[in-house]
Amino acid sequence: MDVRPSQQMRDLGVVQYGAAILAEPARAFDLPAERDEAGRITDELFAAMERISQVHFFAKGMGIAAPQIGIGRAAAVVQPPGDAPAIILLNPRITDRYEETDEQYEGCLSFFDVRGLVPRPLKITVETASLTGEAVITVYERGLARLIHHEIDHLNGLLYTARMRTGVDPIPVEEYRQTGRAWAYE
Repeated sequence: MDVRPSQQMRDLGVVQYGAAILAEPARAFDLPAERDEAGRITDELFAAMERISQVHFFAKGMGIAAPQIGIGRAAAVVQPPGDAPAIILLNPRITDRYEETDEQYEGCLSFFDVRGLVPRPLKITVETASLTGEAVITVYERGLARLIHHEIDHLNGLLYTARMRTGVDPIPVEEYRQTGRAWAYE
C-alpha cells in the first residue's frame, strides 16, 4: 500500500491541515529574555527539517515554521536550494513588498498531497530578531522571497491557499509536473 505524502509528513511529526495551530498567529519571542527558548525551538525545527529531507528532496529549497511542529511561537527555518546556509527567522515581519509579482506552484508540508499556484511579490524586505534581540533587516528576491514569505504566512496563521487567486484550486501532487526542478524566473 502506498503512503500518501501527507501521511508521510504526519509520520515525520508535521502538523497537518485542519489543526487549529496552523490558523493561529504565533506568539513572538521576548528577546533576549527568551533566547534559550528560541534556540531550543530553532534546534527542533532543524531536527524536523533533517528528518523530512531524509525522505524527500526539495529542489526549490524548503522551510518549516514552529506551528507546523506543534509549537505556537514565531520561529521558522528556511533552507535555500543548493549549498546556501539556512536562514533562521525569529519574530519575522515583512516591512516592504515590491509591486512586481509572479505566480509559481508551492507545496506545503502541512498538506503535501497538493500544490497550489500562488502569486507573491518578487522582492520583499523582512525584519527579524537575533537571539540578542537586535533587529536584522534583509531583502529577499525571487525564489528565496517566496520561501521566506510562505513561512512568515505560517507564523501569521495563513496557508498558501489564502493567497491563491479566486477560482484557482490546488492540484493533486500527481498532476504537478515540476517536482525536482527549481522555480523558473525570466
